[in-house]
Amino acid sequence: MNFELFIAKRIVFGSGARGAISQPVVKIALVSIALGIAVMVVSVMVVTGFKKEITNKAVGFGTHIRISNFDNNSSYEEEPVNKNQPFYEKIKSDPDVKNIQVYATKAGIIKTKEDIHGILLKGIGPDFDRDFFRDKLKEGNFFSVSDSGKSDKVILSSKVANLLNLKVKDNLFVYFIQKPPRIKKFVIAGIYETGLDEFDNIYVFCDIANIRQLNDWTHDQVGGFEVMLKDFDKLDKAGQKIYNETGFKFKTETIKELYPQIFNWLDLLNINVIIIIVLMIVVAGINMISTLLIIILENTPMIGIMKAMGAEDISIRKVFLYVAVYIITIGLIIGNAFAFILCFLQWKFGWVALPQESYYVSVAPVDFSYLNILLLNIGTIILCSLMLVVPSMLVTKIQPVKAIRFD
Repeated sequence: MNFELFIAKRIVFGSGARGAISQPVVKIALVSIALGIAVMVVSVMVVTGFKKEITNKAVGFGTHIRISNFDNNSSYEEEPVNKNQPFYEKIKSDPDVKNIQVYATKAGIIKTKEDIHGILLKGIGPDFDRDFFRDKLKEGNFFSVSDSGKSDKVILSSKVANLLNLKVKDNLFVYFIQKPPRIKKFVIAGIYETGLDEFDNIYVFCDIANIRQLNDWTHDQVGGFEVMLKDFDKLDKAGQKIYNETGFKFKTETIKELYPQIFNWLDLLNINVIIIIVLMIVVAGINMISTLLIIILENTPMIGIMKAMGAEDISIRKVFLYVAVYIITIGLIIGNAFAFILCFLQWKFGWVALPQESYYVSVAPVDFSYLNILLLNIGTIILCSLMLVVPSMLVTKIQPVKAIRFD
């Protein structure tokens, strides 16, 4: 039997010399650790939830990687490329690629009797992945696209629909500034809402055949290609690989390069979480140092007896380090349970609401990233335990004769 562990258990569970675990300072330490780990766990879950939700929204509009003509200028409209490219089948068969689809965009102006609004018409083909919009459509349905015909239906955001007082099945007149100027009538098939104002304010989706017709393109011409990956974590590696496959005539951009402002904001959230974690660990460590010193002083007579019976300083130090680890572990269990209950309630009922125009989501999202939580708990135990090594050296200063008579 481990001698040090046996004594530590007796102290922790109230059978030691003075029952130190019942002291108020130990309870304060438990509460401190529990609250600290709860704050850290909630912070990690919320931030990872933000990153996952917002990344999914950005990818839903622009996919992971965009391939376009290198001759494109800074406008919203692309120089056409032939959709029958040698790299198409290679990318499509790549095990890391979920889907590759064609697209084209064209700037226009919606005009009603009372208002006008600038939009970006995005043409999609039959290969468009609609999974993202399945839960984003608030009214109507997504229009169908085929290679054999042309659909005049569109979907637009609730932001634009409310601004221009439009609804499903209304006619939509879009004006295009070109030579010669053109007007195109569409029919609203559905209304979507994502919460990303950068996209909701301008994007209107249509059949890519309409873009070809407006630009006088052939049936084989598109604005570019969009690649959807199976795993976002492989974005940088896949981006480099696709860049090498497409060649110098094409521009390859990842979603991070297309919308850096969104991902820079998400990176700032990571910094906030790191600061919170560091502060909470420091506070928990300081509380545990104070608690350990009080426990040692309270059990000074027991330390004297153990030394008189031949126990070495290192063994006695282990006893109190084990006591501290027990307290930390109990605090972690309580804190984790509290954090998971809070996050589960938020995930289930969405009680904490947020202004969508500022945070891109209407409720605070949570993501149960178990690996991150496990690493956080392990790191907390290790760091707090290391912080207690020096205070435990107080044991070496205690003399048996004085300690036994200590009161």
